[in-house]
Amino acid sequence: MALNLTLKPGERVAINGAVIVNGDRRSDITVENHARILREGDIMQPAEAVTPARRIYFPIMMMYLDPSTIEEMTGEYEQRIKEFAGAVSNPDALSKCAELAAHVANQNYYKALGVCRALIAFEKTRLSHVA
Repeated sequence: MALNLTLKPGERVAINGAVIVNGDRRSDITVENHARILREGDIMQPAEAVTPARRIYFPIMMMYLDPSTIEEMTGEYEQRIKEFAGAVSNPDALSKCAELAAHVANQNYYKALGVCRALIAFEKTRLSHVA
């Protein structure tokens, strides 16, 4: 099944580790086989991993984009998810942690990233009042 992407002018997309930058016009591309794809908005730089949930997201993203980092990033991910789950008591957040852990255990990193984005949103609402 093909994946159709519409890229905005100047938008970046990572496909199997290669970063592709769109030109000055909107473009449509079709990926016809299985590939590891992340849009620019889903790519996190190391300096952006500054909150507990973002520190979970980053190693999962690396495992997804570059399978050669799985061994190295698994320990980082495990430490960060334990810290996060140990610090929250909200049943929904803990359920998301369990769901995320199941996806990572099954090497469904893309799905894990989606669940982790929900944890980032949860964290943002909890930390919004902290200056």
